Amino acid sequence: MHQLQPLARSIVAILAACVAAPVFAQAWSPARNVEIVVPNPPGGSNDKTARSLERLILAGKLLPVSLSISNKSGGGGSIAYTYVQQRSPDPHVLVVAGPAILTNHIVGSSPLRHTDLAPVASLFDDYTVFAVAANSSIKTGKELIDRLRKDPKSVTIGFSPLLGSHNHIAAGVLMKTIGGNARDLKVVAFKGSADAVTAVLGNHIDLVTTAAGNIAPHVAAGRMRVLGITSAKRFPGEFANVPTWKEQGADFTFGAWRSVFGPKGMTPQQIAYWEGLLRKVSEAPEWKDELEKNIWSDVFTGSAQFAKDLEQDYAAMRAVLVDLGLAK
Repeated sequence: MHQLQPLARSIVAILAACVAAPVFAQAWSPARNVEIVVPNPPGGSNDKTARSLERLILAGKLLPVSLSISNKSGGGGSIAYTYVQQRSPDPHVLVVAGPAILTNHIVGSSPLRHTDLAPVASLFDDYTVFAVAANSSIKTGKELIDRLRKDPKSVTIGFSPLLGSHNHIAAGVLMKTIGGNARDLKVVAFKGSADAVTAVLGNHIDLVTTAAGNIAPHVAAGRMRVLGITSAKRFPGEFANVPTWKEQGADFTFGAWRSVFGPKGMTPQQIAYWEGLLRKVSEAPEWKDELEKNIWSDVFTGSAQFAKDLEQDYAAMRAVLVDLGLAK
């Protein structure tokens, strides 16, 4: 090979620097306080997710700036999602989201679509449990199925945050699976999961469909009983003796992902930054403890794949909501 002359080497070095400079300039990290928005009141699954993220991010010193959490409940999450959407393309505002970001648009309660925000990552799956007060006359999942087949209106089912939410869908899928009409269900929507659980404990409603973590303390204290779970296999710990719906003759599974979105318009580098940070959190031993404590299923999905999954989930949820009479 020919040796480069000194002038030629200098030119090559300058050209290489010019090529590398834009790549270096594209690196990004937060420059001021980061706000994580929660679309529900304190205490629910989205809030627990945000608090867990905050705790581990701060403990691991993963951010060069401060971090704060804002609960902006209302409209089944639409207030929070709109708040973030209006801050486009500011990458310092993120929102913890569940399937309501899809169902709100499907049922027409919000004009905002999931495509109006930027998906960063899906953190885990949060399966729905069907639970009653400990003194309920409904003792098992099979008894609930019998009641729903004979007289759907005899069971008042509560959930949050809106009609058409994923917890409503879970009840509708059960009804459809056992051969009933999902539109015959007697349902009540509450602002937050904590309100629905309180209503069950006070015997104001018969049943609540919610995330397992929301009722785990009540189950441990003997105040509530779980009739069935929507996962493919049994949960550990306090729920180890609770059969899946498939075990009880209703062959279906239904998981609700918990995820993080940012404002539309964020650059690929900004999305990559947040996806990488969340992946680091998901790999921490302390995060595994959070998953176990809250009975969350570890399924981390990056931005690109999650965006594809959202399109499929939108179509699937729309089909169920048509059966419930809440979408066309």
